[in-house]
Amino acid sequence: MPPTQRQLPALLLLPPAPSPPTYDALKAAYQPCLLTVLRQLARSPKRAQQPARLDIALPCPHLYGQLSKPRGPLYATTQSLVAGLYKLVCVVAAQDAIDTDDAEGVDARIVLVAYPRDGKLTQPSDDASPEQEVQGPAIDLHTLAHSPKAWDTVYAVQTEAGEAVLNNFLSLSPSSINVSKIRGGVQVTSSPSDTLSDDSAARNHLSVCLGGTFDHLHIGHKLLLTMFAFVLGRKAPPATGEEPSILTIGITGDQLLKNKKYAEYLQSWKQRQQATHEFLSSVVYFGLPDDSRIHVEEKTEPGPNGHAVHVTYPTNLVMKYVEIWDPFGPTITDDAITALVISKETRSGGKAVNDKRAEKGWPLLQVFEVDVLDAGEDDTVDETFQSKLSSTEIRRLHSERAGPKAHA
Repeated sequence: MPPTQRQLPALLLLPPAPSPPTYDALKAAYQPCLLTVLRQLARSPKRAQQPARLDIALPCPHLYGQLSKPRGPLYATTQSLVAGLYKLVCVVAAQDAIDTDDAEGVDARIVLVAYPRDGKLTQPSDDASPEQEVQGPAIDLHTLAHSPKAWDTVYAVQTEAGEAVLNNFLSLSPSSINVSKIRGGVQVTSSPSDTLSDDSAARNHLSVCLGGTFDHLHIGHKLLLTMFAFVLGRKAPPATGEEPSILTIGITGDQLLKNKKYAEYLQSWKQRQQATHEFLSSVVYFGLPDDSRIHVEEKTEPGPNGHAVHVTYPTNLVMKYVEIWDPFGPTITDDAITALVISKETRSGGKAVNDKRAEKGWPLLQVFEVDVLDAGEDDTVDETFQSKLSSTEIRRLHSERAGPKAHA
């Protein structure tokens, strides 16, 4: 039987993010269009036993003209937006019984787009020439429109701001596009201000680390990985011999997970590494996924953190997926790392890492925290919502679907 052809993703162009970016403002602006698109994709006859993928382009006025700047002053606003929108996706999906983590669901991924609040693209591209390859997850509209990635449908929101985004996107796109217009929500902006804190002392981090298990990748993981990639600073165009910027992802080794609940449904390290890379690459690299310039190398060396997969991109970016066997991983074996991204529930882990680095006389890492998603006051979706954000719960559901197992 021939392999199933992978379906093309859809792209949803949202209107610019509301200011201030509260969850209620995001809900008012985006819930109607998210519900429409998620329903259409979840029930599409094109489905072929694989999740329908939805790329969500979120125009961010606070990023316009800022993509080359250090990310510290931009982090809080960006994290609030990404966390709020992923939470809204999860809530909308839970209310309409749409899965976000299996072959019958919708795989939503957020891409940040630097975009002026008035919609007038009068400023040149943030990063010099339009031909230069720009690294995500924060890009300009030109990069999105010129990406060689193909979308089955581009959804646009029928509001004044939504139409402006679509028109700008179409004016930059070199190819014809199948556009579907959908109803929008209420865009409320009160005293918009995109003024950022002084970045004169902010550090441009060129080696950032993140650690986790990443079993059965879900929306909480997507938030964490997106903000991890966002922290990595921009560099000048690659030059011969220039050191790359590095994203280091520590992924827990299989042997450390044997006592997890429903351990028989845990994915292997290789499966977790591949799923993590597939997502991360999709929001960071806007060339073709099978670009011959992408170099993959698996390393197995003696000592801690010796097993790793390194992926090198033409943008002079290296992603290092490291198999870890302790709580610290590469943060205490690689002194070039300058920043660590953690979830708020693992704050103590960040302190422990810096304590270890202090013992070695190494510079402390700047620690960036990511919100833990919850349903808040919406009790009607709390149980379903939380089941979409827990690897343990996902494994339990796999166990239930498989039914009782025979014991040897």
